[in-house]
Amino acid sequence: MKNETLRPLFPVIILFITLNGAFTGGRILLEKWSLNNGVLIMGNLILFIVTLISFFIGRKGLQSGNAQHFVRSVYLSFILKFFILLAAAFAYIMIAKKEVSKASLITCMCLYLIYTFFEVSILMKMAKQKKNE
Repeated sequence: MKNETLRPLFPVIILFITLNGAFTGGRILLEKWSLNNGVLIMGNLILFIVTLISFFIGRKGLQSGNAQHFVRSVYLSFILKFFILLAAAFAYIMIAKKEVSKASLITCMCLYLIYTFFEVSILMKMAKQKKNE
């Protein structure tokens, strides 16, 4: 990938690296708070990958110049994100059964909001730059 492709994603990449470092380094503290370290790391990884895919779909819709195409790409990225994360949560619940860490799932839901905020703010910034050109 070109540097121009990744440049807008630097905040998301930094967020991913920081969170994984915190989850890895703060394992003992997370266990005190009843958080499952493995669930948080895997949830963060899945959220990062899904956010990248969603960003590229949204950026493609933004570059098309057609407002309807952009709206369809936003809906597609939302639906894609929703079903992938739903499948991941369902798989975790089915595997863990009675040992499900509800606190970890809630933390992953909060991470979803943070990643979505970053993605939307980056796309809005790109839309403003495109409008000003």
